[in-house]
Amino acid sequence: MSNLFPRSAAVALAGAFLLAGVSAQAQQAPAGGGASAQQPAAGAQPQGPITATLQAVQPDWTKVCGSDPSTKKEICYTTRDFGAAAKEGDAPQPLLALAIYDPKSDDTKIIRLLLPPGLMLKPGFRFAVDKGAMEAGAFEICFPNGCFAEAKVKKALVDTMKKAEKMTVIVKNQANAEVTFYLPLTNFGKAFDGPAIDPKVLEEQQKKLQEELQKRAEEERKKLEAKSAAPEGKK
Repeated sequence: MSNLFPRSAAVALAGAFLLAGVSAQAQQAPAGGGASAQQPAAGAQPQGPITATLQAVQPDWTKVCGSDPSTKKEICYTTRDFGAAAKEGDAPQPLLALAIYDPKSDDTKIIRLLLPPGLMLKPGFRFAVDKGAMEAGAFEICFPNGCFAEAKVKKALVDTMKKAEKMTVIVKNQANAEVTFYLPLTNFGKAFDGPAIDPKVLEEQQKKLQEELQKRAEEERKKLEAKSAAPEGKK
């Protein structure tokens, strides 16, 4: 398996508010997200299904090509980051990344997801393209800021994705509630079949994203400091 993966989302996942439910349910999420959680917390009350229609965080899909270090074969991946806004009018915060790997001269393709921490790993994930049949995938490895999951599929499924409107991804959170993400697939086929991005352009995109994330983090820090400094009666 290639070590190539979407770098932008790897440092961007926030995710906690959706995995424990939007609005009121968000406050029930354990601090830190617990990326390796396998079972619901003791005494946790079952929650209802959670759904989220995600928005693209990047202007468009990005296609990157390189050599797989393990096989020395050329491999390309087409990727995009998706997110959700905490409230209407806000910019979407990165929550999930999708990448489709295309090993050259191989009928087997790989769908890889970078998902937020705080999910039950054992059930894996399920996904479908438009109204197609559900497929299954498994988690591979977790880091403090997110978990990688992947599924091997045939070229025919990727061909379907090129013409599809959306992908549905279903996981479970720590409270054993089903979380369904809807990802728009607009322009995926054009990017998948198109040329790879220039490495210099990719580097510039990454730089801009890092700067934007740092700016947002600084704004949130200032908000928290302002709340902490406010008189008790005004918090």
